[in-house]
Amino acid sequence: MQRTELAASATGVFWLESDPVSGGNVIMTLEAGVGIPLLSRSFSARSQVNGYGGGALCAGPESVFAVEASGQQVYHIDTATGACSPLTDDDACYGGLSWDAAHHRVLAVREANGRQQLMGIALTDSESANCILHESEDFYSAPAVSADGRHLAWVSWSLPDMRWVASVLWTASIQQDGSLTQARRWPSPSKGSVQQPIFDGDDVIVLSDHEGWWQPWRLASSGQWHLLDGTREDHASAPWQLGERHHQCLPDGGWVRVRYQAGVGQLWLCSENEETGVRIAREYVDFRCLVVQGQRVLCIARSSTRLDTVLSVDWGTGHAEPLSGGEEPFPGMTLSQPELFSVPPSAGGVDAISGFFYPPVPSASDGKSVPIILIAHGGPTSTTYPVLNLQTQFWCRQGFAVADVNYRGSSGFGRAFRMALAGNWGRVDVADMERAARWLVDNKAVDPARLFIQGRSSGGYTALLAMVQTDVFAAGASQFGVSDPRRLRAMTHRFESGYLDWLLGSPDDCPDNWQQRSPLAQADRLCRPMIFFQGAQDRVVVPQQTTAIVNALRRNGGSPEVYVYPDEGHGFRKQSNVADMLERLLRFYRRQSTDQ
Repeated sequence: MQRTELAASATGVFWLESDPVSGGNVIMTLEAGVGIPLLSRSFSARSQVNGYGGGALCAGPESVFAVEASGQQVYHIDTATGACSPLTDDDACYGGLSWDAAHHRVLAVREANGRQQLMGIALTDSESANCILHESEDFYSAPAVSADGRHLAWVSWSLPDMRWVASVLWTASIQQDGSLTQARRWPSPSKGSVQQPIFDGDDVIVLSDHEGWWQPWRLASSGQWHLLDGTREDHASAPWQLGERHHQCLPDGGWVRVRYQAGVGQLWLCSENEETGVRIAREYVDFRCLVVQGQRVLCIARSSTRLDTVLSVDWGTGHAEPLSGGEEPFPGMTLSQPELFSVPPSAGGVDAISGFFYPPVPSASDGKSVPIILIAHGGPTSTTYPVLNLQTQFWCRQGFAVADVNYRGSSGFGRAFRMALAGNWGRVDVADMERAARWLVDNKAVDPARLFIQGRSSGGYTALLAMVQTDVFAAGASQFGVSDPRRLRAMTHRFESGYLDWLLGSPDDCPDNWQQRSPLAQADRLCRPMIFFQGAQDRVVVPQQTTAIVNALRRNGGSPEVYVYPDEGHGFRKQSNVADMLERLLRFYRRQSTDQ
């Protein structure tokens, strides 16, 4: 169960909670201190903008607004009566919702026919009352209104860039009728990316990485950029989704921010009269969706031992209190605790990398080494955090160790580390998975003959190439993984249409990369056991990616296992399918362990 997309206003606190049975997202609220569904569980909230969504929920003074998953339209939900009615009715997708109190409307990113627009959606039944605020750019995110309702800020970016490579802050004045005037781009002092603008009076505070880290900067109305926090740590994660909030201003002039250190999220609080902040809520390792509501800061907090928590923090005292969630998944059962490990730089100045090692539970008492599964996270511009993962705990209960690896190119370690993947996908990530495996063999009680590797999506690509290019892994698993980058490039959606060229170099300039780093093209070198899992409805990594390499392996005399789930897309959501996948993976790994 995951809790995401927190929103709050005078009418209450609301969040999305995944339903493991249906795979949908239920809108939850608090009643007498207990989390309950606001609507029927048949209403699922999820945005599909950019394929990854985000920002499917926001709150007004008396209402909640949500993007309904199946039709992708914005709905107005009266929190007092539960009445639910659509505000939009077209063939578009909506996301990145935010409330504009001064004009009594919802701001949103609209996506249709390969274009995006920044929209103002009025609370009427008249479609003509909705207005296009801006539409000259390829992509939009993070619309934010000043407290007095006179100014709007947002972020845009253009193809072929991804938004964490190059993006731009915009501001505009809002006229009385709600339209914009004096729209202006504010390029950062040097090339970089920006995200999550908020207003502090007339000034905009935005996270920018133009000096190497996503740090908070103040853009004054004069156009001057001022660094607010020089801590050499990222204050946000890679913005795959809309609606992320990792920093907020406080009513007393202070601030609350998230910082990431070695893959661990930290929550920092600072009052107006303090020069430096103080770290709070230390029992948690990641924080999302920060919202200020009166005297408290609300957020989704994640830990290594409990389910996601809706957390309330008194910003005057720093006292943190769970409002909902935070359940122990298996009361009384010992869980495997993540151990941060770091692989030192190798010859030639290659960066140090880190990850999280999870030992088996109970630990091996006979002194024998144990099998280990190394997991390459997806993205690939993403991160693995030491948060509770029930699949990891499943493996540890079955006698396996698990290692989550933040290879070069992961986010949360600064811009240079993140950009190391440019032109190097399928090379540095694979090398780092091998480095991590060899370090774990030397420093942990793991069996070098029972090293397994697996990954989802782009992590499946890394796992496949690791099985081709190295000899350290006994077997591998691809969960809806990429096998043919060239074909994916021809079929991918608009949001990622320039991503593969950034990762591998353009096919015209770097043709060898596309051949040498294609698992499908190298299938004749993949001679060790593989197992594949694929959702038939996957529109990001389409089923043909799995079918093509499975057929190639079979033509070469291999016997790969493959399982396709007709009702799944990109990422398995239904509990029954996840359980089936784990059971099949367990049998596969045990069979390979016995064969060693």
